[in-house]
Amino acid sequence: MKAATLRVMGTVLGLVGTWALVAGGCASEQQKRGKELYSHYCMHCHGENGRQNEGFNWSSMPDPKPKDLSNKAEMSTFKDEEIFNTISRDMKDTSPGGDKIGDDEFAVPTMPTFKYTLAEEEIWAIVGYVRSLHGMKMEFNVEERKKELGEGVQKAQAKYEDATQAYEAAEKRANEEAEKKSAALKKDVDVDESAYVKEQAAMAQAKKELDSAQAELTYFSIRPGKGASVARPDLTVKTDQSAALVDLGKRLYSNKYGCNGCHSLAGEGGRVGPALDRAGFRLNGTWIYRWVKNPQAMKPETRMPALGLSDADAKAVTAYLGTLRAPKTEEAPAVKPAS
Repeated sequence: MKAATLRVMGTVLGLVGTWALVAGGCASEQQKRGKELYSHYCMHCHGENGRQNEGFNWSSMPDPKPKDLSNKAEMSTFKDEEIFNTISRDMKDTSPGGDKIGDDEFAVPTMPTFKYTLAEEEIWAIVGYVRSLHGMKMEFNVEERKKELGEGVQKAQAKYEDATQAYEAAEKRANEEAEKKSAALKKDVDVDESAYVKEQAAMAQAKKELDSAQAELTYFSIRPGKGASVARPDLTVKTDQSAALVDLGKRLYSNKYGCNGCHSLAGEGGRVGPALDRAGFRLNGTWIYRWVKNPQAMKPETRMPALGLSDADAKAVTAYLGTLRAPKTEEAPAVKPAS
């Protein structure tokens, strides 16, 4: 009996040990992935250790400059979800008269969003790595989040199936009623579609909820822009609307999408991307439009994230960049070596 008990305890301890190794391995892989993503997308502004003025782009950026991620006193005041929502958000137009911005909303154009570039679990990996920069660990349970998303799809599927059955039953009753009336009156009677309009609307709403739940689960592990090509745009603009469109694009460039955080004009702005002084000469409109809509579709390894530009915003930014036609600077003549 004692030997059997010891064998059972040994088995349990072995399973616990195996689970610990698996859990530790997952955590280790997540931390490794977080570091890789941070190094590729964040380090040029935030620095290797998250300190201010450490990233090569930090000093060139317009204000407000990146936060000190190594400052535990400040960073510990933020929940994991708040850091996630800063990295994954919709950009806001901070111009006077622009988007309505709530008191608790993060609206800093120079900090890009990765909502449309990275999968959710990748963003959580970055959150975990950011936590390590100020000596903390992420408490958010990523696996539980994935489980909840899966359960959400199942619930939405069940709701959609119930709504579909209710609609089909209501439609059948309406058809049967029309057939009875036709037989009684000895002439064709149209089906009363209003008899099942509520069920039809409920089914349509349930389908939207199912599609949304499935998209959330998909983008938990798959990048939202992966394999998504951008259709050729219609960039024609009426002459009397051209100036206003360019002005809008100029405003969006700085005040919503923070392009000046990574690109420079006349020597002012970031150094991550190329200077755009002569963008109107170098780049055609269709290419610009497609690039700002989904950079990864054209160059998967690019550091530039997709910022969630609407078609209208992409057209405006394209129009503005098309006006950037600074004269070409003359290169200093090469110095010939002394003979």
